[in-house]
Amino acid sequence: MNGAESLVRAAREAGIEVCFSNPGTSEMPLVAALDSEPGVRGVLVLFEGVASGAADGYGRMAEKPAMTLFHLGPGHGNAIANLHNARRGRSPLVNLVGDHATWHRRYDPPLASDIKSLARPVSDWYKECRSAATVGRDLRRAIATAWTKPGRLATLTVPTDCQWGDAGSPRFRRLRVPDPSPVAGDAIEAASRALRGEGRSLLLLGAYGVRRRGLLAAGRIGAATGCRLGLETFPTRLERGPDLPILERVPYFPEQARDFFAGLSTVVLAGAVDPVAFFGYPSGISRLVPEDVGVTVLARPEEDVERALDDLAASLDAPATFAAHGTPRPEPPAPGPITASSLAQAIAAAQPENAVVVDEGITSSGAYLPLTAGCPPSTYLALTGGAIGWGLPCGTGAALGAPGRKVIVLEGDGSGLYTVQSLWTQAREGLDVVNVVFVNDLYRILQIELHRAGIERPGPQGQALTDLAAPPIEWASVAKGFGVPWTRVETADGLHAAMTRAVAEPGPALIEVRVPGASRPGVP
Repeated sequence: MNGAESLVRAAREAGIEVCFSNPGTSEMPLVAALDSEPGVRGVLVLFEGVASGAADGYGRMAEKPAMTLFHLGPGHGNAIANLHNARRGRSPLVNLVGDHATWHRRYDPPLASDIKSLARPVSDWYKECRSAATVGRDLRRAIATAWTKPGRLATLTVPTDCQWGDAGSPRFRRLRVPDPSPVAGDAIEAASRALRGEGRSLLLLGAYGVRRRGLLAAGRIGAATGCRLGLETFPTRLERGPDLPILERVPYFPEQARDFFAGLSTVVLAGAVDPVAFFGYPSGISRLVPEDVGVTVLARPEEDVERALDDLAASLDAPATFAAHGTPRPEPPAPGPITASSLAQAIAAAQPENAVVVDEGITSSGAYLPLTAGCPPSTYLALTGGAIGWGLPCGTGAALGAPGRKVIVLEGDGSGLYTVQSLWTQAREGLDVVNVVFVNDLYRILQIELHRAGIERPGPQGQALTDLAAPPIEWASVAKGFGVPWTRVETADGLHAAMTRAVAEPGPALIEVRVPGASRPGVP
């Protein structure tokens, strides 16, 4: 067999099931190998940023890596924004990057680039294949690295001659993925002392601490100590349900975040990192926890957070159960205009059990999380790295990573346009994704940031750089062009009705929601 066939066989035997791809000439042997070595599903996307975002969503839901396949350095470069998000979210992901034949590079062909320099900032592990005989072994190392809990991003560059060259007849042993490091007993004891101490305390959860096992332990810890239970601003994957505790989310803006932590004596980090502001503002706030509040690390994200929370609960003699919060599920909204709360209410009332909710609603979806605590069990995915254009691809990959579950994407119109090609892949693959696009014809978050910067009345160019209304973007035409059924709504009850229909039908759908602030109210 050749190197490409060896690589695909190694992938299949290691448990890889999906490859998101936008290939080119240097990847043709790998494309052919997907048929000669069946078992890995090739999924075509129309832009590499969709491939990387979809692989992120797949990894979060399947809890195993997908592969991506990119064409040389420029193809990988197109994918970098969502690779950044995936790495920040600690998603398991294996990137394959085709490269020129090794003997061809010295001529500096037009598509030659420094792939290593591009890949290193968004990779936890990087290697370039040296021969066809070692391609399969190199890929197995990449997969084992990516699969290491909570997840890592591995990149393997594969020159074309390593793909078509003779690989012999390799045999692969069962892949061994290392377990996460256990948390030392002294860290458990330090966290126990901190939560038993004087003053108010907060247990801040992240990584696997916000999966079901970790949340049940956290609820018991809260019942034993009276501590607040907190959530990182943008969780990679949060499990939700009526029997799980409600977590207080750290606010996005630093001034509000400082108020969130004010009055505490200690913060215990369980899978979360010491929170910092997304940006530096004139206030000078970078670290969000005030200096007079103590911070104790129970478990780092790469450690066994779930077991650490179980051990902490045991050390505190926590009760076996805790009281359910009893928050009711929202009723369908009354007829009337769309507001921040009625929007969230309409979605929550129609949300099916075990839904996967992908949130890149930016300024329009802020009310969703607090209003949906009483909904049936669901999984919530947030934008971890801040690079927009993630929601539609992530929903695409999540649907493949969690077959049988309805995916609901909450998407802003500005961010959705970055990777709108995702709709085509959803239609092609028949994926159960309801894309709810909030349309206000603005980069509303930029208008908020202008105001925060003290620019009350931006000039014509400043206004133009936040405006999407000229010319108007017709989402109905976009959805139709990509083969996705669409609906436009302008009322809260209309949104609820559209959601109810969309979740009942198989396959993708797009709901265009005219939200407050839209510059073209009353679009026919």
